[in-house]
Amino acid sequence: MSDKENQKPTGQSNGQTNGTNETAQNGDAEKHGIGKLEAAKDKLTDKQRKLTDKHNPAGGHDNTPIPTARDGYTVKFTFHRAENLPVSDLNSRSSDPYIQATLTSALPTRHKEDPDMVLRTPTIHKNVNPEWNTEWIVAGIPSSGFRLKCRLYDEDPSDHDDRLGNVTVNVGRIGPDWQGIRNESFDIKKRMGSKRAYMIRGCAAMLSSKVHMDGTLWLSAEVLGESEKPHGRMYTVGRTYWFKHYSPMIGRLAGTKAPGSSEGSPNGEKPKSEKYDFQANQFQLQGPVPAELYHRFVEFKPFVKGMFSKTGLRGRVLNRALHHQHARVYNFSNSTETGIVKPRSNEASLQFLKMVHYDEGGRIFTYVLTLDGLLRFTETGKEFGIDLLSKHTMHSNVNIYIACSGEFFVRRLKHPKESTDAPNQETHPNADLPGGPPNAPPLEDPKNYELVIDNDSGTYRPKGELLPLLKEFLNLNFPGLHVVTKECTDKELDKMKDQQRERKKKEGDNVRMVQNSDDDISSSDEENLDRGGKKTKRQRAYDALEDPGKAVKELLPGGKGRVDREEREMAEDRVEVDGERSGV
Repeated sequence: MSDKENQKPTGQSNGQTNGTNETAQNGDAEKHGIGKLEAAKDKLTDKQRKLTDKHNPAGGHDNTPIPTARDGYTVKFTFHRAENLPVSDLNSRSSDPYIQATLTSALPTRHKEDPDMVLRTPTIHKNVNPEWNTEWIVAGIPSSGFRLKCRLYDEDPSDHDDRLGNVTVNVGRIGPDWQGIRNESFDIKKRMGSKRAYMIRGCAAMLSSKVHMDGTLWLSAEVLGESEKPHGRMYTVGRTYWFKHYSPMIGRLAGTKAPGSSEGSPNGEKPKSEKYDFQANQFQLQGPVPAELYHRFVEFKPFVKGMFSKTGLRGRVLNRALHHQHARVYNFSNSTETGIVKPRSNEASLQFLKMVHYDEGGRIFTYVLTLDGLLRFTETGKEFGIDLLSKHTMHSNVNIYIACSGEFFVRRLKHPKESTDAPNQETHPNADLPGGPPNAPPLEDPKNYELVIDNDSGTYRPKGELLPLLKEFLNLNFPGLHVVTKECTDKELDKMKDQQRERKKKEGDNVRMVQNSDDDISSSDEENLDRGGKKTKRQRAYDALEDPGKAVKELLPGGKGRVDREEREMAEDRVEVDGERSGV
């Protein structure tokens, strides 16, 4: 065979190989092109998702149903008294004790972030043998029992509250035949108490044999009967208590003075001192709160999730700051007023009207309604003197889930027997009506007033379609009062609020809460305010990043001690629970 013949197959083979290589190269190019196209599609999808998330951020109304339970009982707890508590204040040689009770059970919750049931008793000042006799009636407790954790504290408005000890009551089974707890005594555990308080007690015990180290708490618990169906959650049905908190520090920051504090003496002399004050309110309503009223915070900005979950440097700083602010605004002291009214009564409606000062001054209030029916509210306004943090987040104490939030105001009706939207209906402060403020005392009859309440909250963005449920709940708790609900997008609502603000300018003498808007988180520096200056938001942000601890400490006095105490107590509680599980 010739060499040419031998080369022919080789040449054919080379031609086939080149064709294969070209095909492979074309296939690779095609795959590469498809890959670029897929990457571009993914990028576009990601941008679309981010755009959608921006306009529809996670949070707001949550339609998760309440897990059902086969039974539920109503139990009345009574916190009677305590004896031989340690002295926490050397100046008064006494203590200002109160109880913070936390109730839990085996009932599953809608989400693990749902807050526990909590009750705070009034403070008994300067007494180491206090008597509270505070009742707490809770419905929906399952037959599998409950765990009642009673933490005893010494109230200290200027600093963090010292824990005086705690008592934990575990009941494994309840029912119609349960004998209950009848004014029984429980030893107060000292290991969770303030070392400072018990050091004083220890020194006194060394000097006198009559002084003992152990304290005692007396409690009662009895089943009142089966709760109303459906079962599946615990809620407060009594007592209907209220608190009015006065904060001189917030009053000084906000420039709000107590009534009459600026008036001089009869001979024209200036007053010796001006008393600054600011009022915050809490009103426990009778449950249950409608199950549909269930809202989660909205992630309208990237850092908001970290703020609620305490993740990241910025999130931890803001979370701490908001807890401090809540503690300062809802500050308990010897000036705090408290009382009990009959639930769902005319008395309850009148007490609420007194707390909002009837229709005086064109006030507008910011409110949060918790899942257990606790209504918290303070006056608000746009004429801010200083910046504080997100208002609804502060009122909720950074709770992830609440029932509802927004703003409200009260108006006096000219024709109380007619509908609020009747053609001839007029209201004050929109119109000057006789027989009430500003020229006469307010009328003490709920039927003369309307409560206009909305869902204007950027933090939780309550669903407008659920406002009729809020109206029904408030009508039950405040009988006689005309409740009107309006969505925050209602143009008529904007007009009514403008009318309130105009009246506020005319009548004055009002206490206003100084808060920032929900979608603009910032903080204030008290020393800088005293000098008349104010740091920019960027400066405050840099300060917080450079030294978060200092930023939190400077935000509000006493804050660092409170947070350290809370974190320490959480760790101690975990140790205690682990000990109980292991039988220690």
